[in-house]
Amino acid sequence: MRIHLSLAAALLLTTLPASAGPAEDFKALLDEHWEWSMRENPLTASSVGDRRYDAELGDFSLEAADRRAKQSAALLKKLEAIPDGGLSTQDRTSKAILRRMLREDIEEAGFGQRMITFSSYSSPWQWVAGLGESTPFRTRVDYESYLSRLEKFPAANDTVLAITARGVKEGYVQPCVAVSGIEGAIRGVIAADPAKSRFYAPFAAARPAAVTEAEWSTLQTRAQTVITARLNPAYAKAADYMVRDYLPKCAKAVGVSNQPRGRDYYALQIRRQTTTDLSAEQIHQIGLSEVARIRAEMDGVAKSAGFPDRGAFVNDLRTNPKYYAATPEALMQAAARIAKTIDGKMPGLFVRLPRLPYGTKEIPAEIAEGTTTAYYMPGSPANGIAGFYFVNTSKLDQRPLYELPALTVHEAVPGHHHQIALQQELDLPLFRRHLTGFTAYVEGWGLYAERLGIEMGLYDTPDKQMGRLSYEMWRASRLVVDTGIHAKGWTKEQAARFMLDNTALSAANIDAEVNRYISWPGQALGYKLGELKIRELRTRAEQALGAKFDLRQFHDAVLDQGAVPLDVLDAQIEAWIAAQNK
Repeated sequence: MRIHLSLAAALLLTTLPASAGPAEDFKALLDEHWEWSMRENPLTASSVGDRRYDAELGDFSLEAADRRAKQSAALLKKLEAIPDGGLSTQDRTSKAILRRMLREDIEEAGFGQRMITFSSYSSPWQWVAGLGESTPFRTRVDYESYLSRLEKFPAANDTVLAITARGVKEGYVQPCVAVSGIEGAIRGVIAADPAKSRFYAPFAAARPAAVTEAEWSTLQTRAQTVITARLNPAYAKAADYMVRDYLPKCAKAVGVSNQPRGRDYYALQIRRQTTTDLSAEQIHQIGLSEVARIRAEMDGVAKSAGFPDRGAFVNDLRTNPKYYAATPEALMQAAARIAKTIDGKMPGLFVRLPRLPYGTKEIPAEIAEGTTTAYYMPGSPANGIAGFYFVNTSKLDQRPLYELPALTVHEAVPGHHHQIALQQELDLPLFRRHLTGFTAYVEGWGLYAERLGIEMGLYDTPDKQMGRLSYEMWRASRLVVDTGIHAKGWTKEQAARFMLDNTALSAANIDAEVNRYISWPGQALGYKLGELKIRELRTRAEQALGAKFDLRQFHDAVLDQGAVPLDVLDAQIEAWIAAQNK
């Protein structure tokens, strides 16, 4: 969704100069694509430092989505007309990546599932509520642009609800078991006192020196009016719609295959999220194999801890109070301490470190109970905004401390923050620095980072070792559960039971995770498949290079082209191995 078309159509339908060669043609096309992307995605434009569209929220309509699909097709046609001959190796790689992205965007636009506007993991109401956390505020215009965006949301809200209603009518609706918390997630944003609203947070901070006292007072008054008169009613309208019209018609079957063209849609999501041609059945079997392997390792750790079997140790981990923080602050302090411990170990694993720092925050209360245990929010070097590692501090008896080392290396460093912040600095075409986020690569790296915690010495007790193995088992179980739900007809109860039997995750975490897999088909498959590929490439490099193998250089080689499909990563490391052997 998103978007602002204006001149995009004319730009994309222009022809390149006849005298230009392939390299020049390709550069011109990349510039054209970037300009179009910024117009179409004003929030993305703002996040990368392009401030031309700061007051725009975007066009969420299906008509705009259809126009964008046609423009993508026109751009793809021009891309295909540029011969590979005359392009550098880097340009050929960029061309292949852009071709893949455009083709998948066009294909996805043909599915009715685009009318499903929210999941248990994210929604338009949550990301609009978080705009103040990802926007730079330094001048009066910054605040005015932010307020202009908020003022546009009621109309966007109406558009989203109309699309959602059409989806309900045509059979594209989320399963009941996965979205029971949607009303609370929306209504929880509403604050009777506008000064206590999440939307008001930028105006509750200190007044910037560049804004006069009179201007500040005017902005604060305007903000309170926008919250009270526009945003609160829009959020109430959305929450009321969910209770009155949506939830009574939510789907009883949990698999996307039960929706119109659902099996084809799931096949596309497998290709998109894994960047492989593996079938659902192949992925299911890989998952079962990994589950068996990890289960054996967990049995060994349990016995080393003095327990008769894995089940007895897991039961102790789930029920013993010593493994849980007593307060949200205690949990955040533990997460922060682990993060700083990891920071001190990073130079031993990487030559190049990103300049952008990261911080820690609690997940917003209105979504915490129904969402995952943690997540990462990228920062913006151009806007002076750090990345943030968000930790779930709800249900403290379900957030074990022994999971924190694995969780932190995944979400912060050397996982998501390290990889994404580095990508933002790379000397690559802008679309590869800011628009590519292949799940198998990004989440595969995050899971591989969990394994690096072994080499950092983070898992220094049996409970922490079991925490890491439980997290790896969690990702292996996803291969089984996601394909089970969407390709093999599993129920939510079957999926939850499989995870309860094989991981050390708490019941609350399992429930939230299974809801995520149900409402976001295929996304969870990228983690384990990406990690297996990176581990395979490391083993290949170690065997090929022997004493020449340098782990720090290998890690930089994996990261120095940004997020790429797994076949591109394979070729990238093959070339690096060859260069090291010269």
